[in-house]
Amino acid sequence: MSHVYRKETGEWAVEAQGLVKIFGDNRAVDGVDLKVPTGSIYGVLGPNGAGKTTTIRMLATLLRPDAGSAKIFGHDVVKESQIVRQLIGVTGQYASVDESLSATENLIIFSRLLGLGRAESKRKAEELLEEFGLTEAAKRPLRNFSGGMRRRLDLAASLIAQPPLLFLDEPTTGLDPRTRSQMWDTIRRLVNTGSTVLLTTQYLEEADQLADRVAVIDCGLVVAEGTVDELKASVGTSSLHLRVADAEYIGQARRIVEQVLRVQTSVSSEAAKITAPMADADLVTDLLIALRSSGIHLAELSVQKPTLDEVFLTITGHGVKEEVTV
Repeated sequence: MSHVYRKETGEWAVEAQGLVKIFGDNRAVDGVDLKVPTGSIYGVLGPNGAGKTTTIRMLATLLRPDAGSAKIFGHDVVKESQIVRQLIGVTGQYASVDESLSATENLIIFSRLLGLGRAESKRKAEELLEEFGLTEAAKRPLRNFSGGMRRRLDLAASLIAQPPLLFLDEPTTGLDPRTRSQMWDTIRRLVNTGSTVLLTTQYLEEADQLADRVAVIDCGLVVAEGTVDELKASVGTSSLHLRVADAEYIGQARRIVEQVLRVQTSVSSEAAKITAPMADADLVTDLLIALRSSGIHLAELSVQKPTLDEVFLTITGHGVKEEVTV
């Protein structure tokens, strides 16, 4: 039996306050607050050891919080854990029933365990294998599957019950770019059909591509939260990138840029490229007029927002791939 929660309900899919989990001397999660809107993709971004997976495990009723509270669609994860479990799917929890059975046979068994009839289970298995591009491999035993195929089958298995909330804990780690892109498309389609997705990732590009909102977790705490654009805006200005058509004029062009924009610039002489912070977009018109009147022609001009990498570095003081102990 599938429960459907839509954006119109106005209910939070996830509402966590002050979540704490302690392992010995290690405060793995140290007071996490989260509010995930229904019908969205919400990204939880952080390095190894930041507390992402521990947070997910508490929200999914797999670990009991030491302090704080969390609700899934208004249901308390501790007091109403049975109800919560019917509302969620968690990838990675589906080890295959039997390595010697095919993907189709494994999915049919999962469907039967969830109470679907024989014909419905077969239809559901075929539908999911098609969705995840596994139809051709469907009759092969699972032991012959690659890592990427196993990951896609895991996600397919977690969707049999059509959960309104799906936890994806680093769903594309170790996948090749093509398979990762396929997974992204599938995740977007899930949300379009009414699911909510909470996604943990170390890939900044993944959060940029998928997430409506992002929480940055570091040392067991949410250190920043907002839309990707809000987080980018929080670390400062966009930058202007100019490439002069004739490298001979780069020095003169640089002086004009600094004078008109009233900023310090950096230069990549091999590419004849000038980069400048751009606090005031209105001044760009003046700059183009000044360059033209000096007879300097541009080969290229672009404006770039800060990347999520720069956001992460600014907020946490270290890169996302760095190992961090908490």
